[in-house]
Amino acid sequence: MPSSTEVVAQHSLQHHFANMEQQRESSTLGMWLFLVTEIMFFGGLFASYLVYRLLHPGAFEFGSEHMEFWLGTINTVILLCSSLTVALSVHAAQLGRNKIVAILLIITVLMGLGFLCIKGVEYHNHWVEGSFPGHWWHMDTSTLRGDDVSAAQLFFFIYFVMTGLHALHVFIGMVLLSFIAYFALKGHYTAEYHNPVHVSGLYWHFVDLVWIFLYPLLYLIAHKHA
Repeated sequence: MPSSTEVVAQHSLQHHFANMEQQRESSTLGMWLFLVTEIMFFGGLFASYLVYRLLHPGAFEFGSEHMEFWLGTINTVILLCSSLTVALSVHAAQLGRNKIVAILLIITVLMGLGFLCIKGVEYHNHWVEGSFPGHWWHMDTSTLRGDDVSAAQLFFFIYFVMTGLHALHVFIGMVLLSFIAYFALKGHYTAEYHNPVHVSGLYWHFVDLVWIFLYPLLYLIAHKHA
């Protein structure tokens, strides 16, 4: 008579796959293909940033000086720690320890919530400072000359687009991990079947990796000589 874990694995095997190994490899490949499209998407934004930074280095350094350095640094630490908890949850899933998986993912979601709250504080500070481009812009740019005056708005436009899209991805990841944690509490995963934990972990690592690039490009320009 098959064990309960074998029953769960058999029930989770889709009919168009020969075995669990093939299903696991296919789902992992599918997530990697999705992440490639995301890399291309963010890659275009990074390329735009680099081009305009080369054209207007003074304006971009001015913009970086008005970043919330310590809030950005705290958020970086939070996301790095969240990557650790996700990695540990995948390891726990491989061992079939659903309760540990759920706890670690809930901790990850809470850290994601903390990240978004801190980002909200940053956005509020930028609003008060007047660094929202367009009609709401009222920053003192008297230290800038020529095209750098308008390029300072361009820096903040790029900043809000890139960090806003990243925050959206963090929120999506939080929703995804919340569902995974719920199913883990229901005993949905086993050592043989834990594909959703693995692929959602890949997504979260990607979100963290994007921030690892955003942090120095946006927050550390003004501190490069420190």
